[in-house]
Amino acid sequence: MRPLTIAALALTTAALALAFPARVQAQDTAPVAAPAAAPAASSAVVGDVESGRMLTYTCQGCHGIVGYKNAYPNYHVPKIGGQSTQYLVNALTAYQQGTRQHPTMQAQAESFSEQDIADIAAFLSSLK
Repeated sequence: MRPLTIAALALTTAALALAFPARVQAQDTAPVAAPAAAPAASSAVVGDVESGRMLTYTCQGCHGIVGYKNAYPNYHVPKIGGQSTQYLVNALTAYQQGTRQHPTMQAQAESFSEQDIADIAAFLSSLK
């Protein structure tokens, strides 16, 4: 790895450690039910906040930077913390299925299982 990449990863890891402490109160880790009407859900999938916290470490690289815009073609990166669970499940599922277009998000969502999407949505919707 190049030194700049290693430094960026170290900085991101340190920032996430401060933003998302490893120890969470029991009430913060209670499973959050994913909406039954979610397009990806053939059955009700229950999202786990703590699992979602661990899965969102790469999301913070873009969505966790206030005012961040990527270089080309200069998209404003939306704030996803605090969005509704239903919105997040729908958006990630649409990226995964290719019905919502963004190369980076499609690449990320392709690797997610239905449970991963529920967990990510549960965690991100719990943020204020």
